[in-house]
Amino acid sequence: MKHFLICLLALFSLGAQAVTLDSLQQRFSEQPVLRAEFIQQRSVSGMDQKLNSSGNLLISREEGLWWQQQKPFALSLLLTNNRMVQTMAGQAPQVVTAQNNPQMFQFNGLLSALFHADHRALAQNFALDFSDKGQGKWVLILKPTTSPLNKLFKTITLDGQDFLNHINIDDMQGDSTQIQFFNQRTEPKTLTDAEKQHFSS
Repeated sequence: MKHFLICLLALFSLGAQAVTLDSLQQRFSEQPVLRAEFIQQRSVSGMDQKLNSSGNLLISREEGLWWQQQKPFALSLLLTNNRMVQTMAGQAPQVVTAQNNPQMFQFNGLLSALFHADHRALAQNFALDFSDKGQGKWVLILKPTTSPLNKLFKTITLDGQDFLNHINIDDMQGDSTQIQFFNQRTEPKTLTDAEKQHFSS
């Protein structure tokens, strides 16, 4: 009986290993494709009504990130290693590269690092405060340490469990943005033909 209890405790401790930034980054990097839905709520100082939007998110380890806002109006943001493309209905796409707007292009790397929990990349611009909340839950608070990020943001807080579930952004103007991700899916593990079109356009 004693041996049996020791085995049970060993199994429990293995299943309850602390979450670390390294283990989190490894877990996220092992997901070749992630699909999710999002709801975003923005509070602007001086405005009583909050600004709400919603849509879909697609992250491909090989291709990049595609953010598709559906409500209150259509807007898409494509991020790859060499460009950012924002598209709104009825308007010509706005393309940002490291050559034509290096400061804006920094946000490309920032967003990629956020969604991949790439703490080495994040540590170049932020002080990191990571907490294991138990049962696989975690919180990561980012405080910017470099310009221009420290002139724009107070803190960026990420939390989740198996996936990134929330991003909360507090900026220097007193505004805040809360993004909730849900219905996360990792299957199929390769992009569909329709999804590939977003990155080839």
